[in-house]
Amino acid sequence: MHLLFATSIVPDGALASGYEIANAAIIAALRRAGVRVTVIGFTWPGKPASDPQNTIVLGAVDVRTETASSRQKLAWVARAMLSGLTFASVKLRVVNDSEVRAAVERAGPFDGYVLNSVQFAGAFERLFGDRPSIFVAHNVEHRSARENAAAAGGLFQRLLFRREARLLKIVEERLCRRARFVFTLAEDDRSALGVASDDRSAVLPLVTFAEPPVQKKPRRIDCDAALIGTWTWQPNRIGLDWFLEKVVPHLRPDFRVRIAGGMPSDLRSAPPGVAFVGRVPDAQVFVRSAAVIPLISTSGSGVQLKTIETFELGLPSVATSHSLRGIDHRPVNCVVTDDPVAFAGALEAAVADVRDVDGSAFHRRQLKALDAAIRLGLETLGPVGQEMVA
Repeated sequence: MHLLFATSIVPDGALASGYEIANAAIIAALRRAGVRVTVIGFTWPGKPASDPQNTIVLGAVDVRTETASSRQKLAWVARAMLSGLTFASVKLRVVNDSEVRAAVERAGPFDGYVLNSVQFAGAFERLFGDRPSIFVAHNVEHRSARENAAAAGGLFQRLLFRREARLLKIVEERLCRRARFVFTLAEDDRSALGVASDDRSAVLPLVTFAEPPVQKKPRRIDCDAALIGTWTWQPNRIGLDWFLEKVVPHLRPDFRVRIAGGMPSDLRSAPPGVAFVGRVPDAQVFVRSAAVIPLISTSGSGVQLKTIETFELGLPSVATSHSLRGIDHRPVNCVVTDDPVAFAGALEAAVADVRDVDGSAFHRRQLKALDAAIRLGLETLGPVGQEMVA
């Protein structure tokens, strides 16, 4: 079976975001099932595809709103309003339908599409109706947009997110309806997308490592707690604001928190005891340098890949219940609470008695369930898919 994996940004090997980590895990699982996968999409500027022999590149785009100029942001908004597309999808309309169609034809004979998230599929939706498709919903995007609207500080931004939520709901419903099968990354997302039936969808339990990570002991601990993420992404920012405003004030004054990753431009000063350290050369080395990992998600859908990575590494953690969405099993060294005072207390208790566990069992459980779910989806693509999983 040959499937065309249609995505906004093709893999470049960097795995710099949760989206890229999830894509790598899904593509690897498809290939373990015997599928020939050709990826089509865009690259980041200056970052070539990691697998050029099996990748069709449509061009280079930078879709990050936070680093775009005011002129570029206004241009995206204007084009979205004129085209009726979402703000996220219009960023990818740097090529037209005929150029994408010609690129698809260069892939040669193939059996179907894997439409990876709503952004690319929504930008070129009319091109993917000629073959059966599987839709991968990384998040319930319309619900995230609605949450972003509620958290927005300005009227214009609030209205833009509301428009995004309305259009995304329509597009997501259409993609789910047309797909032979839908993969989500969290159980709750199946019902939110209207595909809760087992013959219509399945959850993909993800991994962040191709092989179980080696448990390096002893660890060198340089700080009490460490967080890393793309904090300019609004759902992550909402969780970060909750942590800084509600949890940090209840930590003892000498409790050391380090936060890595791109920070929003309006978040310039850190509270006492907290240090913003920017981008780090090795994310795994960074998180392993902390006594405990706070898992602070409070909004959004899909799965929290930082939670999965923490569990694979066997690191102690304190998590909100929202951080555990899409995860059926948590290790014994993970404390769950949504109360800020209790969260701070659990962080301090974990630092006082650091207990790592072997994360390899969690990794194996996730990988086995991922492969089973992939096979279930492939069966819906007709006789070729059924033969592959027989």
